[in-house]
Amino acid sequence: MQALDLEVVEAARRWHAEGHALWWCTVLSTFGSAPREPGALLVARADGRHVGSLSGGCVEEDFLTRLAAGAFQAPAEVIAYGEGAGAIDASGVSLPCGGRLEVLVERWPADARASRELEAYAEALRDADLMERRVPLDGGQCRWKLADAPGPRVERQAGAVRIRVGPVARLVIAGISPVSQYCAQFAQALGFEVVVCDPRAEAWDDFAPGEARCRRELPSEYLRRHPAHAMTAVVALTHDPRLDDLTMIEAVRGSAFYIGVMGSKRTSANRAERLRRSGGLDDEALGRIRMPIGLDLGSKTPAEIALATLADVVRVMRGR
Repeated sequence: MQALDLEVVEAARRWHAEGHALWWCTVLSTFGSAPREPGALLVARADGRHVGSLSGGCVEEDFLTRLAAGAFQAPAEVIAYGEGAGAIDASGVSLPCGGRLEVLVERWPADARASRELEAYAEALRDADLMERRVPLDGGQCRWKLADAPGPRVERQAGAVRIRVGPVARLVIAGISPVSQYCAQFAQALGFEVVVCDPRAEAWDDFAPGEARCRRELPSEYLRRHPAHAMTAVVALTHDPRLDDLTMIEAVRGSAFYIGVMGSKRTSANRAERLRRSGGLDDEALGRIRMPIGLDLGSKTPAEIALATLADVVRVMRGR
């Protein structure tokens, strides 16, 4: 999703430089089986050229037809497709299973204000910080600031919309194990950038990384050179204290939104004592580490443990 977001931004910057007015569209909310998640982007020109997606089909066609006919001239407005009050009456649009799609449409003339917005978007998608954009619905000035914490990409307020914009979500897997294999698979299916670190040559023999980036080094060394940004989750999954403990010590120095390590409650208590005594971690740092890792699903198999781990990562990322 974030790669597509950057494609939308770069197309918008080219068109803005050519002098085109832009219609910047953000999916605000979906109900039922609407096909795009909140935060999805589309940018369009008056001549119908566009990049990005709102629904993957019929909504875009109707929107562009209305745009060509002169609709959506307000600086900012919320429109809806599908079921429910206030939805656009569009006979050619059919969202599956009675779905509903709400979209924020901003009209940006080819001026300095639009240039600033696009530059801010590009920086937020490339940099390490998670940013928050507040859009007044009365057409007032948008405001950017550092986000307080991960959470829903879009939140409605009285008279405004808050949108979180940041780098692609990353999962750093510390150490290869049967659980690591499933975590890598699940995370890639969920759209994470996945990095797997393990210095042990023999550990890689049966590991199938898919699209994950593989680093044959200590995870702690990787994190030292690539500090975790605000959209990073770090999970240690080997049961090897020499590897897992060093990872935890380094992970808490970054801005990761999720840090967790596998082990029983007894193992976790012993690890916390080691990290306090030998690693010098205080209560605040230890409080950032989920020990044991994951949701309590009664997981037994490696796949179930990986499922509990990724479910917990997504829960925290979504601000739940």
